[in-house]
Order: sequence, then C-alpha cells, then structure tokens
Amino acid sequence: MTMSFTLGQKVSPLRLAVLISGGGTTLRNLLDKIAAGKLDAKIELVISSSAKAGGLEFARAAGIPTAVVSQNDYGSPEEFSQAVFEPCRQAGAHLVVMAGFLKHVLIPPDFLHRVTNIHPALIPNFCGPGMYGQRVHEAVLQSGARMSGCTVHFVDDQYDHGPIILQRSVPVLEDDTPDTLAARVFACECEVYPEALRMIAKGTVLVDSGKVRIVEKPESRRRKAKLP
Repeated sequence: MTMSFTLGQKVSPLRLAVLISGGGTTLRNLLDKIAAGKLDAKIELVISSSAKAGGLEFARAAGIPTAVVSQNDYGSPEEFSQAVFEPCRQAGAHLVVMAGFLKHVLIPPDFLHRVTNIHPALIPNFCGPGMYGQRVHEAVLQSGARMSGCTVHFVDDQYDHGPIILQRSVPVLEDDTPDTLAARVFACECEVYPEALRMIAKGTVLVDSGKVRIVEKPESRRRKAKLP
C-alpha cells in the first residue's frame, strides 16, 4: 500500500515509519505521546539499521512491524536507500521519522519534504558528518557556547541539512558535563519533535524556496476571530 501525501494536507492520524539505529529513546517518546493522546499519529513500521538496536524491542512490545536494513548488505547508497524507503511506501507512511538513525540515505523524489530528523544542537552549529550523540555535546562544551538546543528539520541528501521546522534552545551551565547537557537537550527534544509532527499533521507546515513557512488553517483563524 502506498500513501499519497503532500505538505499542507491535514491528516488524522499521521501515519509514520520510524528509522532507528540504537536504543530507541526517541521512538519510545513518540509511543508515549501517542498513547497519552498528545500526538495524533500511528507508527506503521520501525526500520533499524542494526539487528542489535534496543529500540526494536519497544516496537515489538507495541505490536509494530519491524525490519532490519543493514547498509553492509547493499553495494551502493542508491540500493541502500531504496531498501529503506520501499517498505515505508508499502506501509503507507505519510512521513518517515528519523529517530537516532545514524546512516546516510538519499531521499527519493516521492519522499521530498516527507522525511524528518531531530539533531541535538542548533543547526547549522555542531552538525554534519560524525557529529551525533555525545560528540555533539562535547563539542558544545569545548567551544564555550552559552546556549545549545535541538533542531527538527526536513532531511535532504546532506548530513544535518534541509529546511528547519522548529528549534528550541537550552542553557549551557557552568558545571555541565556532556551527560548533563545531553539530558537537558533530550528533555527538550521530547517536546519539540512531537510538536513538529503535530504541526505537519495539521497541515500548517509548508516549504517555500527551501525554507519552512508556517501557515494558519482557516479553522484556526475562525476560532481566534471568535475569542473575546
């Protein structure tokens, strides 16, 4: 089953395919938000780049189909990317959500602006090849930056690149370690990523000339007009 979806279209629920590589903490957060009624979405499929990824257990416990697509099994980036996205098409996903997915993929034309990622820093700072996990927070502390945060963006063919949907900042404290900063940033991620997905599901996120534009739907304007 394939699913036609374009930005600006309101959908309920938002059908997701989630890509993971490790422990699945972002996946678990999305599952928790959905279960609590705070995210109108349904995770149709979880794909992992590693059979050893702990996040697969969260998916299985929730009764979500899983697949393992190892980059080592494919001879080219194009073949690997096809192996990742074809199951997402068949699952009928509106959106592909990267949740700690550490492999580079090429975005097929039919998934342009339909793949999201969250990065644990304020892009364009502290991002790019090799900048993930604790490495990001170590680099922030070494730089002396006073603020860090997280960025939700659409994914293109470059690392940590593509139109930015949402960013939130957190302070860097004098006594921070990479672990304490990571915990503060992740707490921020747990709210910001679902918020960005809610906006996409409501049809308020568009991409214009390579930049995200947030628009109000007519019903939102009508509600505001009724307020005293």
